[in-house]
Amino acid sequence: MPPNSMDETNQIEPPPSFVALFASPSGHKLLEPMSTVRQRYELCEDLAQALTEQASVHLFKSGGSEREVLEKMELALTTQESPITAREAKWVVTRLAELSGWDPA
Repeated sequence: MPPNSMDETNQIEPPPSFVALFASPSGHKLLEPMSTVRQRYELCEDLAQALTEQASVHLFKSGGSEREVLEKMELALTTQESPITAREAKWVVTRLAELSGWDPA
C-alpha cells in the first residue's frame, strides 16, 4: 500500500443525510469521490460541534428563540467567505440543532 493511501475501512462513514448532499438526483450515484465526501463531512461535523457552545451563549444572551439562533447561524455560514456550501450549511445547522437538543425546524 502506498504511504499516502488511507485504509478505507478505518474512515468515519458520513451519515446518509450528508452523503445525500453529494448524490445525483436519483440518489444512486455520488457526484464526488467518497474521499471528498468524507473530508467535507469531517469539516461540517467539526463545525457543528464547535458552534454548539456559541449557539447556546447566543440563545442565552439574545433572549430569542432557538429557531432564530439557528437561522442566524445558517445565514452566517452562507456568506461568500464561508468554507462550506449553502447545502452543507443547512446540514451543519440541522446537526447543530440535534447536538443542542433543539428542534431543527
